[in-house]
Amino acid sequence: MSNTINDTNFNFPGQTAIYKGKVREVYTVNEKLVMVASDRLSAFDVIMPKQIPYKGQILNQIAAKMLEATKDICPNWVLGTPDPNVTIGYACEPFKVEMVVRGYCTGHAWRTYKSGERVLCGITMPEGLKENDKFPNPIITPTTKADLGDHDEDISREAILANGIVSEEDYKQLEAYTLALFAKGTELAAERGLILVDTKYEFGKTAEGKIVVIDEIHTPDSSRYFYADGYQERQNNGEAQKQLSKEFVRQWLIENGFQGKEGQQIPELTEEKIEEISNRYIELYEQITGEDFVKADISNVLERIDKNVTDFLKA
Repeated sequence: MSNTINDTNFNFPGQTAIYKGKVREVYTVNEKLVMVASDRLSAFDVIMPKQIPYKGQILNQIAAKMLEATKDICPNWVLGTPDPNVTIGYACEPFKVEMVVRGYCTGHAWRTYKSGERVLCGITMPEGLKENDKFPNPIITPTTKADLGDHDEDISREAILANGIVSEEDYKQLEAYTLALFAKGTELAAERGLILVDTKYEFGKTAEGKIVVIDEIHTPDSSRYFYADGYQERQNNGEAQKQLSKEFVRQWLIENGFQGKEGQQIPELTEEKIEEISNRYIELYEQITGEDFVKADISNVLERIDKNVTDFLKA
């Protein structure tokens, strides 16, 4: 679809570097980071060949709201959101791990459990669980942070410390922030009739050495939500849970023979499927925030971003 954001190549005043991730593109400008949320769709660490209208705006605006709602629990990197698709914040040195936290035996945790394994990232999961059952307590299952084109890999706390990926002092702080953010995210979700099932957080250090949460939090790309209403009844009946996350994309890909493995072909994203996914993301936004989604003007989306960011940086 025209006017979606795929690849960007801005040249902002004072720009010194650009990093392109799976979904976001990050520009370094005078010790600040300009993070542009594209409309790219990533699943199984693979970027799909077509973009989803308004996806970047949705993720950026949910993240902005969630970072604002949690800044008293964990400091974050944000200075401002001058454009629907852009967040600007302090340049940080990212930790080379992603802190994944799981409240329920779902997704990757369930696939591991179903295979007969009971240990995930050094954490032993209890016996007798069914898919989507709640863990007695949330578990942290970190992953390495992969470069573009590579896959994130599960890693244990012990391996992170043994390999010096993160110091023990810093890792304790990451764990504390992760559990505190997850508790707050759970509370915010409950207010919207949702269950925060699992999510991931990324952290970095500012130039002053302060640990802050970076990137997005509690968005449907980084998190999985269930509808609270009827959760227990569905569990008792062995029914699938009603989800609010990107999992519907993953399930569609799996049903069409794609899990990001070598030799597998990405199924065709028809215009109808793209529109369906876009509408699902809008539904996610409205359910998570409790607000109507207002589509930004995308007639000249790259010009809009360039102007808004440049004006913010000048100010």
